[in-house]
Amino acid sequence: MFLFAGRLVPKKDHLGRGCQKQRLDTPWQVGASTAIRMFVRPTAVGTATPGLPLASSTTYSALNISRHSERDGQKGSPMAHIVVVGNEKGGSGKSTTSMHVATSLVRMGHKVGTLDLDLRQKSLARYIENRRAFNDRHGASLPCPDYRDLPEVAPASLGPGENANDRRLSQAVVGMEETCDFILIDCPGSHTRLSQVAHSLADTLVTPLNDSFVDFDLLARADPETNKILGPSVYSEMVWNARQLRAQAGLDPIDWVVVRNRLGAQAMHNKRKMGEALGDLGRRIGFRVTAGFSERVIFRELFPRGLTLLDLRDIGVKGQMNISNIAARQELRDLVRELRLPGVTVDF
Repeated sequence: MFLFAGRLVPKKDHLGRGCQKQRLDTPWQVGASTAIRMFVRPTAVGTATPGLPLASSTTYSALNISRHSERDGQKGSPMAHIVVVGNEKGGSGKSTTSMHVATSLVRMGHKVGTLDLDLRQKSLARYIENRRAFNDRHGASLPCPDYRDLPEVAPASLGPGENANDRRLSQAVVGMEETCDFILIDCPGSHTRLSQVAHSLADTLVTPLNDSFVDFDLLARADPETNKILGPSVYSEMVWNARQLRAQAGLDPIDWVVVRNRLGAQAMHNKRKMGEALGDLGRRIGFRVTAGFSERVIFRELFPRGLTLLDLRDIGVKGQMNISNIAARQELRDLVRELRLPGVTVDF
């Protein structure tokens, strides 16, 4: 067992050896190599982990790990599967996707913890708060995932050069792993250190994307005439770096799933071009593509009461389910199934 990002994890020897031959300064990682060194412990000044550059006067690296044979005194303690919902562009449906995936897992009997790393807007946190308020007002018992704010950290407890938010996220994840099968982390629609750190923890990375080349530009640059991929963009570079750090630490690779939200019902020219571009890019940089949610009014109406598509029958809408609601539920089933989460059999 190894301590990586505050978590005890099993080492994957074949990944660790293979990554030693890979460079960490490829064009896919421009601008990401420094801030991504998270949950770190300083080593002696002037020394560096093989394959990684120095970070200022002290080396910080996700590979600064220690061997352990036990976790919390119990051999073989299972780890929660971490699902990160991330995209550096706002308005792509991250919080809606997060809430529906989390509540779906709870309904299927899994223990789910959630974290919201958008420390200002906190859309997922508000969603769950609204859900709890709905249960209280109506005496309902709708299944609800656990939610926790990041714990506060005393400045005096931090080591030299240690980032407070790194410690806060590490403690939150470790605390939830004791009781949860899944930990779902909703990232902000911007580039933050917390988001970078979370991506390195992801066992499954879900990237909701509006079916538009405006959103596609966050993944890669494409020639407007030929649709040919010209090169990676900022978000892909960050994910690539997160994958490299996990491989260096001997962890399983991130299962990256790009979710196409707001898909048009008709076979429009843009829809076809987006499908071709995502398919080409996915084969090159290693992500799967699946359909998400179509544009529906129902999603705007659910948030204030903290409801999801799976709650409609529970609150008395059973006889009033229209075709749009039924189709949306099927989209959710398909999405959860395509995530291929371990131990999950879709039965709702």
